[in-house]
Amino acid sequence: MASIRLRKVVKKFGEHVVIPEMSLEIPDREFAVFVGPSGCGKSTLLRIIAGLEGVDGGDVIIGEDRVNDRPAAQRDIAMVFQDYALYPHMTVYKNMAFALEMRNMHRAEIDRRVRDAARMLRLETLLDRKPKALSGGQRQRVAMGRAIVREPRVFLFDEPLSNLDAKLRGEVRTEIKRLSQQLRTTMIFVTHDQVEAMTLADRIVVLNGGRIQQVGTPEEVYNHPANRFVAGFIGAPAMNFFPVNVEAEGSGFTAVLRDGTRLRLPISQTEGIRAVNARDAVLGLRPENVTTREFTHSASVRARLDVVETLGSDTFGYFGLAGGQYVARLKADFGIRPGSEVELGLDMSAAHLFTDDDGHAIQ
Repeated sequence: MASIRLRKVVKKFGEHVVIPEMSLEIPDREFAVFVGPSGCGKSTLLRIIAGLEGVDGGDVIIGEDRVNDRPAAQRDIAMVFQDYALYPHMTVYKNMAFALEMRNMHRAEIDRRVRDAARMLRLETLLDRKPKALSGGQRQRVAMGRAIVREPRVFLFDEPLSNLDAKLRGEVRTEIKRLSQQLRTTMIFVTHDQVEAMTLADRIVVLNGGRIQQVGTPEEVYNHPANRFVAGFIGAPAMNFFPVNVEAEGSGFTAVLRDGTRLRLPISQTEGIRAVNARDAVLGLRPENVTTREFTHSASVRARLDVVETLGSDTFGYFGLAGGQYVARLKADFGIRPGSEVELGLDMSAAHLFTDDDGHAIQ
């Protein structure tokens, strides 16, 4: 078991700086998920930890050891890739045992480890098959089993679900979560899918442009985003953003939409607004906080319904309001047709406010 610390790590490709001086600590036995859009540096960061990429500055520390100069084979890390990387001519058993055989491990110990991992991943009946006789989900479980038998200090997962269909993604995601609870080993999982991040992580590391935007539990990142990027990236559908002018009103403040609609802001944001002297800002509301019912601290607006998406348990409505289009979570049996005007309740107690210039949360 081992913690992972990155101290002022810098990575360049030629003159292009991919990661500009990043520091991060992942405690022992934590399941951390790196999430962000394509090109944000998350896979590069994972490869740096694995030893597959060098650094141009800073330190990589695993446990108590600085491992900058250690090759990947000496870092006691197991990595699960997106493309499985199984040997096609070997059986499932041989694929899982191969790395242990290369270490000249005793045959009885190899057999114990392989069968324990197969039992954990429900692969016992597949040990004699070759990869071509397996489904995508089974192949990914074999790749995970090959990592498990090594009993490493750290597991790294590089977008391992990307090649699977929606049903298999859900099944393998559940397997990975169950494994993390059983093995209690430090794990890092890279994905661009915020649903995977929310369901798997003990803590989420949100990345953009090679920089850490926020580190926190799924609940913290969802309910208290540090900036507008995090607020818009985490959550499906994404948070609604309303450009507003902030005006003092009595002992508090009011957000004024472009069409003149006035929305009273929560008292809890008063000090934050005063601290940054906010005038132009962006109001954020998640779809579940924009709906056809009233809230305890709600404002009411009328909007034109443009599009309806029915997803079984949920219905999402896309509305034209104040010169923009926004999404609301509606009742499953919502029966109003597109083109109609609807009265919406906005839960202002759940409102987020961001600065207009740099997008930081006003709290």
